[in-house]
Amino acid sequence: MTNPKYAAYGAAEPYFDLVRRALDGLVDGEHFFDIVADDVAYEVLYDFPGWPRLIRGRADLMAKFRSYVDNIELHSADKLVTYKVDGGRVVVIEYEVHGTILATGVKYDNRFCSIIKIEGRKIAHWRDYMDSLAAWNALAAGTR
Repeated sequence: MTNPKYAAYGAAEPYFDLVRRALDGLVDGEHFFDIVADDVAYEVLYDFPGWPRLIRGRADLMAKFRSYVDNIELHSADKLVTYKVDGGRVVVIEYEVHGTILATGVKYDNRFCSIIKIEGRKIAHWRDYMDSLAAWNALAAGTR
């Protein structure tokens, strides 16, 4: 059951659910934003318009995801591969997301690899890699 306080983020629910499954038993909280530390560092190691390379804190992360769900609706997230390292304090996940660019109706498919550091049963640091070309092609397709 989805928490009503996160209803505005419904378009990213497949991603949130995938992350929860990957970290099951290692973190506390029902929703993705519940398992993120207040002072999380969410780092993206790619340049993408509108996204900073580093987001600090849960509140700022929630604000960035709000802009994400205003632009992309995910229909599914799959092909999860999980690697637990250092006794589960570091988790590496590989996965794919599938959805639609809302402004254009263009199909969006992307692949990710994320390195997650867990402290105090919360996500303390997130380092993200993605197929930047796939994202760029999906976003640019509606402008050609």
